[in-house]
Amino acid sequence: MSDAKPADPIKYRKNGLTRGVTDELAANMKQGWADTERADLAPIPQAAHTALRRAELSAAFPGETLVVPAGNPKVRANDTDYPFRPSSDYVYLTGDQSQDGVLVLAPTGATGHDATIYLRNRSDRENGEFWLDNHGELWDGRRNSLSENERLLGLPCRDVRTVLDGLRSVTGPVRVLRGHDAGVEEVLRGKGTAEQDEEFRVFLSGMRLVKDEFEIAELRFACEATARGFEDVVRVLGTDTETAERLIEGTFFVRARVEGNDVGYGTIAAAGPHATTMHWVRNDGRAKPGDLLLLDAGVETNRLYTADVTRTLPVNGRFDELQRRIYDAVYAAQEAGIAAVRPGGMFRDFHHAAQRVLAEHLTSWGLFGGLSADKVYELGLHRRFTLAGTGHMLGIDVHDCAHSRTEEHVDGPLRPGMVLTVEPGIYFQEDDLTVPAEYRGIGVRIEDDILVTEDGNENLSAALPRHADAVEAWLAGLRA
Repeated sequence: MSDAKPADPIKYRKNGLTRGVTDELAANMKQGWADTERADLAPIPQAAHTALRRAELSAAFPGETLVVPAGNPKVRANDTDYPFRPSSDYVYLTGDQSQDGVLVLAPTGATGHDATIYLRNRSDRENGEFWLDNHGELWDGRRNSLSENERLLGLPCRDVRTVLDGLRSVTGPVRVLRGHDAGVEEVLRGKGTAEQDEEFRVFLSGMRLVKDEFEIAELRFACEATARGFEDVVRVLGTDTETAERLIEGTFFVRARVEGNDVGYGTIAAAGPHATTMHWVRNDGRAKPGDLLLLDAGVETNRLYTADVTRTLPVNGRFDELQRRIYDAVYAAQEAGIAAVRPGGMFRDFHHAAQRVLAEHLTSWGLFGGLSADKVYELGLHRRFTLAGTGHMLGIDVHDCAHSRTEEHVDGPLRPGMVLTVEPGIYFQEDDLTVPAEYRGIGVRIEDDILVTEDGNENLSAALPRHADAVEAWLAGLRA
């Protein structure tokens, strides 16, 4: 079935309790196993799309060998690894999520490539790897055979233990996606330049700017599951008792694991003054009645596309007067930002539209003395309280397409199929003496995932209410 080399030597724990295997046990473990090869597998749903993506990549780099690794597991503690997630570009081009995999596009003359994916084969039952190695199949679970993966992925599959020898023999220009597989990079040392590899990385990132129908469907589901996760949180959120931020985080995590692969990023469950910290992921505080809870969370689907949604909720179910004033300002800014998302508009338009509204509100509250809103915005003084940009691309990464060309991304026009977040916020730090005391420690952000359509936009996360009145009614309804 493959040109695999003999299995790697069996690895034992240094201080494990068992040593050695009797001939009788070895013989016993080799026999009596059913044939579990699956012949009725259909291609994965995105197989047709990944083929088109590889064709686009092939056309961009004729005559060059292109190498995209999945990456290797990373140690968390001793012999325990972090949960593995493959490189996003590898998943985008193959649909596979296996560790150690490598996609190779070999040129077939002046134009065109033959694509091959190198993967781990089934555990070897002759040498005992499947039960003696603590990463064999009886330990980590069944793997697909190479022939099964060929049917699933629509690609020729080879044993990954042969890939390094194959890459050593490559002649001609080579580009590799760096930062994921040190062994692959070492073998390819001197076969290409860092500059060429960076061009390759930038191109791969840019390919993902416009989503195809498969990706849009994944993001739509991610948003729907995320909305259900927010509802779960509301149901555990105490109205007259404190609720641990980690209970909030864990409640959302359950939804992410039930309906998807994981959370798409570390959940921000920020109550009270913690909401003024942009990336509050310690989640070691408590949401108290009277506080605002800023919940920034997203479900990552089983095919690794993520939502990214934020709602700021009054823990006891009602905004007080000052909280509502600040919330309404952020809502108005988000409305302006979303309205600016349209095909042909520039990417930065939604940011400027939202930030301008925030500057006007902050100025009207007397926070900049006698300066006009125009002057405040010109000088960027509002950024003391708004801190971040108003959004980013979204997709298989929560901050998607981060390495794409600037002229195609933040300095470029919006195109149908792009998906971005619109997430303005106001953050009054607890120790900020330039604002009235009652403002200090209040943070508000509202974030939605917006698809650029042919004639405007669609809010993929619209199932979650945004207007203050609607938020209060939603809280009351879920708690009834």
